[in-house]
Amino acid sequence: MAFELKEEGFRLKDIFLVVGIPEATYHYHVKNFGKKDPDTELKELITDLFKKFHERYGYKRITKELKKLGHRVNHKKVYRLMQELGLKCVKFMRKSRKYNSYKGKVGKVAKNRISRRFSTPIPLQKLVTDITEFKCLGDEKLYLNPILDLYNGEIIAFEIKKRPTLDLVMQPLR
Repeated sequence: MAFELKEEGFRLKDIFLVVGIPEATYHYHVKNFGKKDPDTELKELITDLFKKFHERYGYKRITKELKKLGHRVNHKKVYRLMQELGLKCVKFMRKSRKYNSYKGKVGKVAKNRISRRFSTPIPLQKLVTDITEFKCLGDEKLYLNPILDLYNGEIIAFEIKKRPTLDLVMQPLR
């Protein structure tokens, strides 16, 4: 297009101003117009490896495979080429999320009476508890509520349930 406009008498600088590209960009593309892409072979190899591993390998693993095959290539170049080719690995494993039942301010906040003094010389003076979630086989979860005596670190009562209910908290207290 610029060639045609140049032949009609337009100045290149005026064309660049209207089109909105720097002059250096134009000269770069004119210089490299007929050249072959130097990364063609590497792009084909990356595509073959990507397909070989069922689209599960990202740029880091592809880079390792290329190095095993004897190619000296930087992981950043592999990343850039994979983006150009539109190759993105498919992730099957979804990270599990932590259980979060907090829905805002519920009930009243108890006064901090322990004030980070987690030891005591008197038995049954300071009792603490916390609900812990355990992931079991599949999507199964169990919730543990132990009551700990800060006198000697002994668990004096506990409850295990499949759901974090009020009964899970109240049963060990009884």
